[in-house]
Amino acid sequence: MTPDSSINVLNQPLVICGTDPVTGFFRDGHCNTCAQDQGSHTVCAVMTAEFLAYSKYVGNDLSTPRPEFGFAGLKPGDPWCLCAARFLQAADEGCAPRVHLAATHLRALDIVPLEVLRDHAIDQNEG
Repeated sequence: MTPDSSINVLNQPLVICGTDPVTGFFRDGHCNTCAQDQGSHTVCAVMTAEFLAYSKYVGNDLSTPRPEFGFAGLKPGDPWCLCAARFLQAADEGCAPRVHLAATHLRALDIVPLEVLRDHAIDQNEG
């Protein structure tokens, strides 16, 4: 698998999303993607209790530990490369987490409009 270019939604080099826990499709801390990333794990979001509960409710449990996969489960405050479609779904439902635009991959724009990402940006001065 060859990653796409590491460019963020601001057309700048992609910055790291998080390493504790290690996130990203390639588990390198970045929201890099490639053709094989069918979930488009491209939106760097900071987990909230509300989003984690919502995600579990819609069938994508990110909070329960899965030791067999080396996954401790996410908690509020953890950064994570979310599936772009899951983020957009949560935004439509009014419970999307905040996002780091500089760490959100350009390919997120294939699914999520930039305006929606900006509406949830942690730092409103990004971009």
